[in-house]
This record gives sequence, C-alpha cells and structure tokens, in this order.
Amino acid sequence: MNRIVIENCAVATVDAHDTEYASGHVVVAGHRIESVGEGPAPEGLEGVVRRVDGTGHLVTPGLVNTHHHFYQWLTRGLAQDSNLFDWLVALYPVWARIDEPMVHAAARGSLAMMVRGGVTTAMDHHYVFPRGSGDLLGAEIRAARELGVRFTAARGSMDLGASDGGLPPDFAVESMEDALAATEAAVDTHHDPAFDAMLRIAVAPCSPFSVSTELLRESATLARRKGVRLHTHGSETVEEEKFCHERFGMGPTDYFESTGWLGEDVWMAHCVHMSDTDIQAFARTGTGVAHCPSSNARLAAGIARVPDLLAAGVPVGLGVDGTASNESGELHTELRNALLINRLGGHREKALNVRQALRLGTHGGARVLGRQEEIGSLEPGKLADLVLWKLDGLGHSSIADPVAALVLGAPAPVTLSLVNGAPVVESGRLLTVDEDQIAREARTEARRLARIAEEG
Repeated sequence: MNRIVIENCAVATVDAHDTEYASGHVVVAGHRIESVGEGPAPEGLEGVVRRVDGTGHLVTPGLVNTHHHFYQWLTRGLAQDSNLFDWLVALYPVWARIDEPMVHAAARGSLAMMVRGGVTTAMDHHYVFPRGSGDLLGAEIRAARELGVRFTAARGSMDLGASDGGLPPDFAVESMEDALAATEAAVDTHHDPAFDAMLRIAVAPCSPFSVSTELLRESATLARRKGVRLHTHGSETVEEEKFCHERFGMGPTDYFESTGWLGEDVWMAHCVHMSDTDIQAFARTGTGVAHCPSSNARLAAGIARVPDLLAAGVPVGLGVDGTASNESGELHTELRNALLINRLGGHREKALNVRQALRLGTHGGARVLGRQEEIGSLEPGKLADLVLWKLDGLGHSSIADPVAALVLGAPAPVTLSLVNGAPVVESGRLLTVDEDQIAREARTEARRLARIAEEG
C-alpha cells in the first residue's frame, strides 16, 4: 500500500480530547490515516511514495462546509444593501433563468474557491429548477468530481409561489409531485452510503416561506424511507419568524417539529433567532445547525447564539452560504468571523476561543453532515482528508500558537490538501482543474445570465 508521510509539523487533531503536538507526524496509507503522533513518523514504513517536511506548518483535518448555494457564484455583488426578504425578491427573477452550463460553471467556481482554501468536504443546497434548464444537480455533481472534493448534494425544492402566499415568483417553483419525484430519483441515482463515499444526497426543501407544509412533511417521510439526511433554512431572520407566526400560528422551531423536521438526521442553516426553548428542542432531538456568520452579517440577519447552542450540546458546523450573500466564497475565513462576531454578543470574550472555532469548521461540520465517524479529525482509521497550512510566512510567523495563527491571522496558504489520500492542492494551486479557465467560464456565464435576465 502506498504511503504519504508528513512530519516535523504542528498537529491539531481535533479529536475528542483536542490532542495537539508541537512537532508531530501524520502517516496516510491509501485512503486512510494510519498513524498520528508526536515526533517523526515510525521507522521502517514500506511503500512510502512521498515524504513532506512540514517545518513551519500546521496540519489539521480538512475543512467541512455545511451550507452553500453554488449557483449564486454568478450573481455576486448584487442587492448589496438589502435584508434577506428584499434580497431574495430582487434576485429570484435572475436565478429563475439559470441553466445547466451556468450551474456547472458556478459550481466549479464555488468549489475551486473553497478547495483552494482548505475545504475537503463540500455541501450544496440547490433549490431552483427552472423548467427545461437541464440536469442542474448533475452539473454540480460533475463539478465536484472534477475538483476531487468530497460532496453532499442537497436536492432542494420550492412549491410555494407568490400566488399561494410564498416569497418566490410562481415561475421559479415546482409542483410538490415533481419535486418529490426528482428528489427520490436523485437519491436513487447518486447517493452512496459507503464509509468512504465521495458523494451523498440529502433531501432539502428550501424554507418555510417557499415550501408548502405538505412538501415539508412528505420530504421528511421520503428522506427517512431512503435513509438520507434532511436540510433546510430555519430561523434566519425576524421576517421569517413573523411569517411563520402569521401563516402557521407558531414560530419556526415549533412549526418544524410539527412537520417532522427535528431529529438527528436533520440540520438547518442559520438558526439566528432561537429562544431558549428552541435551543432545548434542538438539543433534545439532536438537530444540527450550519452557522454562516458572514452571510448573516451581509444580510443583517443577526448574531446566532452559537455559544448557547454548543453549551446545550447542539451539533454546529460552519457554512459559507451562497456567494451572493458572502462574496468571498471561502470557509477558512469563517473560522475567524465566527469567533469575532460571536464575541459581539452577550458572552463577549468568552463566546468562542480559537480551538472551538477550528472544531466548528472540522469535526463540528462532519457531525452536522452525519460523517463524524469518517472525517473531521485526525485519527487512525479515519479517511485521509487533511490540510497542511503554511504558518512561517509574513502573515503568521510571529504568532507562537499555530491554531491562533490559523484562526486569527490572515488567510493561511495551503501547502498541501489531501482528499481521500489524494492531493487536490499543492502550494496554493489546484491540481485537478485550471483556475484561470474556471474564472473565464464563470465570467462568461455570469454575463450571459445577466443578459438573459435583463431581456426578461
């Protein structure tokens, strides 16, 4: 079996004990981590095809993104001064014109930006399926395969158009029957339940203000019949809370519970406006949260109660969210933003520390996606998804604590990133795709979308 040896680097395992080594090693054998420990790698290893001197570096688990909308790569920088509902109303008519080539280009751009910055497991929530637009979910899956990244594709849906009291325009929604049939077909065609799966499918109706109660209930039934996870948006804004009270006579969390949408197989994006009772319900049921600090700030949604969620035992990971509300498109910057933004809340300086922030972006994300046994920490037997961060350059060399350097310092360069034991990034460059070609294609498709939307 071929082995890769990384040694002479700081190691943050993010295991249950937050084990760290000031100078340690990681040995990868095939697709798995074989050993992690202090000092140099064991002697006498056979089949070593590569040795990496990690002096001046920190190795961590690969970052895990738990919420995104890849197609939004083509609509960055629009509706710059809007809250969520106004932003959606402005952009839904544009998004309803997307097609398969656009989504493929957008997915490649979104994934390239994340992978180059240390993401090894990506997730996308795609819920806009205009009639005749092609195989949009397939376009994303193809892009993830091209990048070589582990991927959870959440097949979204909307069936509550404006004429029925929802937020999206009628031409941007599907029928409940069509959405359920397409979602089941996606699971049957693409979902891989294996330990080392590179692709999994989740069931993901969009939100309480764009999905009927019937679609929510039937989606939960479908997901549990198929043994896959459920994802949606929840408690993102005060406007959403008002919508739920006016339409359903209860807040978002109670509404989700009434439709079968709390449980260990569920995770929700944002969860900004949560009462103590809401948090207790998530903790009691094991429902996860994708925390998206930059997007929440961009859309003035508020500050999620992450310290309280963690204290209650709620699984919490980090999400980029779509790049129309987080134009940077990077997850490693969310480590810093999660820490800083949460310190503006009531817990102040005790809200989060740097190791909690790193855990959110690694093991926390793995737990939210239901893959904590396979990824999210550096432990023997787990899949070899890891990142070697360069910390001896200008931006980090004077910070003695390597985890603080990674979280609080400037974005750290990625010297090496492995997914399933295979290199996907070397010295800050993607290995599997041409970054410049991706940029050109994304610009072309963004301009084509803008032209089509302008023509109506």
